[in-house]
Amino acid sequence: MGTPAASHSVMAVWRRSWIRRPSRPARLVAGSQKRLRKVDARRTRDALAARFDLTEEERAEMLPSGNQRRFDIRLAWTVTHLSQARLLSRPRRGATRITERGLEVLRDHPERVDMSILQEFPEYQQFRGSGSGPVGPGAPGPEPDDATVTPEEGIQAAYGQLTGVLAEELLSKVLDCEPGFFEQLVVDLLIAMGYGGSKAEAGERLGQTGDGGIDGVIREDLLGLDVVYLQAKRWDPSRRVGRPEVQAFVSALQGARASKGVVLTTTSFSQQATTYVGSISARVVLIDGRELARLMILYGVGVTVRERFEIKRLDEDYFVNGLA
Repeated sequence: MGTPAASHSVMAVWRRSWIRRPSRPARLVAGSQKRLRKVDARRTRDALAARFDLTEEERAEMLPSGNQRRFDIRLAWTVTHLSQARLLSRPRRGATRITERGLEVLRDHPERVDMSILQEFPEYQQFRGSGSGPVGPGAPGPEPDDATVTPEEGIQAAYGQLTGVLAEELLSKVLDCEPGFFEQLVVDLLIAMGYGGSKAEAGERLGQTGDGGIDGVIREDLLGLDVVYLQAKRWDPSRRVGRPEVQAFVSALQGARASKGVVLTTTSFSQQATTYVGSISARVVLIDGRELARLMILYGVGVTVRERFEIKRLDEDYFVNGLA
């Protein structure tokens, strides 16, 4: 492991396995957590770099974009996958801690932790899009380095993975915030989607002043004749919003002599709630955690652009007059 050739070999394995097969890097990440219990990102990077016997040049190698170090971004992805399987937790920003499940996995698989092991856990299945839970990145597409897919398909698949991770991070961050912040967030989202137009006071968070669980209001015209009422439910993903909660919101709409409402939640809705909404005259839209995260990403609420890529093709028209 200590020779330059072996070091390059380790880097080659790392490059081939970075997202799809965390395997040994994943085991070493968890192993470093086992010894240190709780560490920050820098100590984890240093421990793994020492274990892989990486040179300063290898640690400093950049992605083609020139914006991030290859070693750092692949370590971050490994930690993400371990965290989604609940083998690691993130008690605070920039710090990770091995969980009891992580310790158990290390005991059962001391030599290798790969995707097949992570796939045993429902939380990871949901993260990868194969579960039936309320939140996840969507149906799994082709892997970015699958030799059977085109470069365009690989880019689409990588974009889907990045978006799926971002959706999980968004919902996790929302759950860490105060309920009042989430109430303002749903107002901001509806405004960003174009409801209420460009009026400065088109949206308002009502919070505790709301009636019967109405947390916000969107005024779609200058006189306020066309109004959309909002309810925000920042619930843990283990709970589902049921028919009683939705029915209470509909009653509040009737009390406000309103006919349009939106219920937004960080979790999911029961089948009874969905069926009920389809049977009433009031126009009520249910937005679950998966759709909430998708809309936040689509309309730029709580996210920022990190990088932009342009894919160009040959302009055949430019060369028409030059062809023999």
